[in-house]
Amino acid sequence: MSKILHMRGLLTSCPGVSPLTTCSIGVAFAAVVALAAAPPASAGVGRAGRAATAGSPAGPAVPGSTRSLPLAPLPRERVAGAAPEQGLYRTGLARFALVGVVWDDPDTELHGRAQVRTRSAATGEWSGWQDLETHHADDGADPGAAERSSGRVRGATAPLWVGASDGVDVRVRAEGAAGAAGVPGRYAAGLRAVLPSGLRLELVDPGEGVGETGAREAGEAVKTGGAGAVGEPGETGAAGEALPGNLPADDPPRTALDTEAALAASGANADITDFGSFAVPELDRQATETELTRLQGPSRTKPYIGPRPRIVTRRGWGADESLRERGFVYTKKIKAAFVHHTATGNTYTCAQAPSVIRSIYRYHVKSMGWRDIGYNFLVDKCGTLYEGRAGGVAKAVLGAHTLGFNTNSMGVAVIGTYGTSKPPGGAVTAVARLTAWKLGLYGVDPRAKTYLTSGGGNLYPKGKNVRLNVISGHRDGFATECPGKLLYAKLGTARSGAAKYQGR
Repeated sequence: MSKILHMRGLLTSCPGVSPLTTCSIGVAFAAVVALAAAPPASAGVGRAGRAATAGSPAGPAVPGSTRSLPLAPLPRERVAGAAPEQGLYRTGLARFALVGVVWDDPDTELHGRAQVRTRSAATGEWSGWQDLETHHADDGADPGAAERSSGRVRGATAPLWVGASDGVDVRVRAEGAAGAAGVPGRYAAGLRAVLPSGLRLELVDPGEGVGETGAREAGEAVKTGGAGAVGEPGETGAAGEALPGNLPADDPPRTALDTEAALAASGANADITDFGSFAVPELDRQATETELTRLQGPSRTKPYIGPRPRIVTRRGWGADESLRERGFVYTKKIKAAFVHHTATGNTYTCAQAPSVIRSIYRYHVKSMGWRDIGYNFLVDKCGTLYEGRAGGVAKAVLGAHTLGFNTNSMGVAVIGTYGTSKPPGGAVTAVARLTAWKLGLYGVDPRAKTYLTSGGGNLYPKGKNVRLNVISGHRDGFATECPGKLLYAKLGTARSGAAKYQGR
C-alpha cells in the first residue's frame, strides 16, 4: 500500500490545473516505473474494499489497426447523375468494425451524401446501405487552439459501427446529384458540386483491450469479451496486413502499465482510486462529501454534490495510450456539460461498448488527427459510464467536443444515434448521475444557467458571451443535429435528475 501511496504522490504532483495548462509527466516517471516494476510487499485493498487491480494479470491484448483506402471516381455505370461521385468496392479485407470517410481540409464541408454497406465476416451477407453523418465539423477543438492548428487535423464524417466485417462498398455523391435522395438541391440551378479533395475510407479494427480481460478477472462489471472484439468469439489473431498503398497496421497496443503514457493516464486518477484500476468505484453520498473535503478542503456550507458514480477507466476499456499525444491539457473549471450522441449507430451490444469506444478513439486520433478522443466521458445504452479524454475524471480536462465552447466545459457522449431512436432510460440516468457528481465538484447547479465565451463557430461569433443551460445539448453551442432530437428532448429529465442527486 505504501508503494501505491508513493506512486500517487508522484503522479499527482504535476503542476496545477490552471487555464489551458499542458501537464507533462517528466522525471518523476523514472521513480514510478521503478516502483511499478518492484514486487509488491502485499496485496493492496481498494477504496471500495476490493483487492487492488494494479499489477493483476490482464492477459494478452489483440492489436487494433487503422487502414486508409483512397476513394476514386466511380465507373459511369454506377453514376446515376452528373454530379461528382467517388467510391470503393473491396472484399477479402482484414476484419474491421468501424468505418468513416476523411478528407484533407478540416475547414471544408462535404456537401453531399456518403453511404456504405459492409459484408459480415461471420455470414458473408451484405448489409443494406447506411448513411454516414457528413456534417461532423461541429465536433473538434476550438479555432486557434493548438490541437486545431497542429497540421494533422482532417475533415471527416462521423464514424459508423458496422460490426465484424471483411468487405465494404462505399459511395460519396456531391450535393444536387440526380438520385441523391434526401440531399437538398443547392446545385440544382446548374452549379457544379465539388467533393472535398483527398477522400479516403477509414477501416478501424478496435482489437481487444487488455483491460477487458483484466476487468473480468478483477470482478468489475465491464461487459466485454469475444462479442466485443472484431472476429469470431475466441479468436485471438492479430489484425491483418495492410493492403498495398495503405497505412500499415499500427504498433501493438500498450494498455499494460509498462509505458510512460499508460502510467500517466492511470496516475491522473490516482487521487481518487487505486493506481491501475479498471474502474473508479462508486461512492455513497457521505463518502463523496468526505472525498470532496479531502480534495478541496473543508467548506463552510454543506456541499451540493451527487454520489460519485462508477466510471470505467481508460485502462478498463482498453485504451492504447501510445496513440494519443503525451501530456494532458486542462481548462480552468467546469461550468457546463454538453451532451452529444456519437452518431455511430445503435446496432452495438453493451458487451461491445468498449470496442466501440476504442474504435472512436482510433478514428479521432489516427484518422482525424486529434490529440486524443474528443469526449470527456461516454455512456453506453446500458448506462455504463466511461472515462474519455485522458487527464483524470475529477479534473477539468480540455476536450474537443463542442467547437467554440470546449473551454470551461465537458463533453458527455451517449453512444448511438438518437435522431429517430429513443435513448434508453439507463443512459439518461447515467448522464444525470455523472453531471450531479462532476458539476458538484465545482459547485454548479445542474438546473441553472451559465455564461460561456464563444471561441468561434457557426452559431456565435468569437468573443460573444453566451447564456446557456448548465446541461446543454451540442446544438445549443453549434448549429447541428447533435445530440439527436429524441436525446435532446430528455435533457430536462437529466437536469432535474442531476439536481435531485445533488440533494437540491
